[in-house]
Amino acid sequence: MYFTDRGIEELADRRGAEAVSLEWLAGRLREFVDLNPEFETPVDRLATWLARLDDEEDD
Repeated sequence: MYFTDRGIEELADRRGAEAVSLEWLAGRLREFVDLNPEFETPVDRLATWLARLDDEEDD
């Protein structure tokens, strides 16, 4: 397990049974970046990756 996985594990343990909308998640990501502007690029990359998960890959 990577060090960063601890936060992911805590999220799954504490809130894993909850259902949330992507609109709610987008709002929380915006709020996080507003409070932590130094994380704007990684949060944007994560959001873009999540948004494009179902895109067909170029061969």
